[in-house]
Formats: sequence, structure tokens, C-alpha cells
Amino acid sequence: MIKKRKDFYLLFFLLFFYQYAFAQNTQLNNKYSDSVSSIQFNTLSYKNERIKPISFIIPASMVAYGVWAVNNDYLKKFDRRVNKEIFLDNPHPAVRIDDYLQYTPAAAVFGLNAFGIKGKHKMLDAGAIYLMSNAIMSGIVVSIKKTTPVMRPDMSNDNSFPSGHTAAAFVSAEFLLNEYIDVSPWIGIAGYGAAFLTGYLRMYNNKHWFSDIVAGAGIGVISTKLAYLLYNEIQPRLLKNKGKNTIILPSYQNGSWGVNLVKTLE
Repeated sequence: MIKKRKDFYLLFFLLFFYQYAFAQNTQLNNKYSDSVSSIQFNTLSYKNERIKPISFIIPASMVAYGVWAVNNDYLKKFDRRVNKEIFLDNPHPAVRIDDYLQYTPAAAVFGLNAFGIKGKHKMLDAGAIYLMSNAIMSGIVVSIKKTTPVMRPDMSNDNSFPSGHTAAAFVSAEFLLNEYIDVSPWIGIAGYGAAFLTGYLRMYNNKHWFSDIVAGAGIGVISTKLAYLLYNEIQPRLLKNKGKNTIILPSYQNGSWGVNLVKTLE
């Protein structure tokens, strides 16, 4: 029993400390931009915001792990071991905090902005990036759920893989990290703490397997990184026509794609 717990917590916290190391590395990589004023950050100086392709490797590996686990007997056994440790050996009532916790890192971005602690982007731009991140994430998660049926641990349905709650939580955490890494990496690390707790609670509530959580986390991080890359391409073109202040964004909700139009009146 002790060995089983050690196996689970070792893997779980290795994922957490990867994100801690990533935040520290990002802080060091951004040192060169310390001399740029907050005004420049808030007007989107895109030349100082480049996401390295190498930063996709680990989240992509997390998604690959989840996909591999769908048809791998050893990883399926590990999923059942973790489920046994967390729920079956200690059955308990479900909690609902994960329904709200998944959004708290993103809420922190807008809350900090409202209290005058500015991130890299103005409120409108940050909101647009967050919308894009969620549109990308939702499209990926829903597509996989429809094409890869996996029964939930509680046997309620077969759309367990990947975890949508966890994906949304890691979208929020990566969003918070990117916006406030130049203020303090600890803000982003706190967001990742909320995201990992969300993932753990999905297993605690007997709603997801460990592999669902790992894949969901990877999808969330990748979605946010892609949103920043896409927005860095879109926004400079929109800024050429400053008088209109209009942003057009893709959206995905309830199985339907659409377009969001955000316009600021002068």
C-alpha cells in the first residue's frame, strides 16, 4: 500500500515541479525585457513576446501519454491503481469546488488588472487571448471525447478522456503565468497549484482516470500557447487600423463553431 502511494504521488508531483521549473526558466528568459516600460507591455510589444517551440515538448508528451494510456494495458492498470488509492479504498462524497476552481487563475488575471497590478496585456487584449485559448481547448477536448470513448471511473458515461475541467484549469493557469511572469513567477505558480488541485479533485470525485488528467493538462497548456502565438500574428494587423479597435475571434461552444466580434467605441 505504501509503495502504491509513493508511485502515485511521485508522478503527480513531478508534473507540478516541471511547471515550477518552467516558470523559473521563463522568468530568466524574460530578464532582458525588464527595461521595457509597463506602458509598452500594455500596448502589446509583440517583439518581446516569443514562445519557444521547445516549450511545447512536455505538454505534448503529456497528451501523448494520455492517448497511449487509452489502449495500453500497463497504463490502464496504473489508472486503476490510482483510482483505488484515491477513491475505492476510501469512498467519500463528491465535492463541487473543482467546478469553480478551474477558472480561478483566469479570474486572478482580471482581478489583478482591476486592482492596478498590470500584466502584459490590456484587459481587452487579455480577454481576447483567454477566449481564443478556450476556443482552441474546447475544440480539441470535444473532438477527442467524441472519437475516443473511455468509460468514467464511476461508469456514468463514456466521455472520460480527456478531462475538460483539467484542460480548462490549465488554460487558466498558463494564461495567468504568461500575463504575470514579469511581475512575479510565484503568481503563475499559484495558478498552477489551483490547476493541479482541480485535476486531483476530478480523480477524488471519481470522475476521471489519471491519464485523463495528464492529457487534459497538456491540452490546456498547448491551447494557451497556441492562442498567444495566433494573437501575436492577428493583433498587429488589427492595430494598423487603430480607429476601429475591432477584434474578431473564433469561438466554440456546445458543439458549434462561431465568431466573436469585440469592438471598442471611441
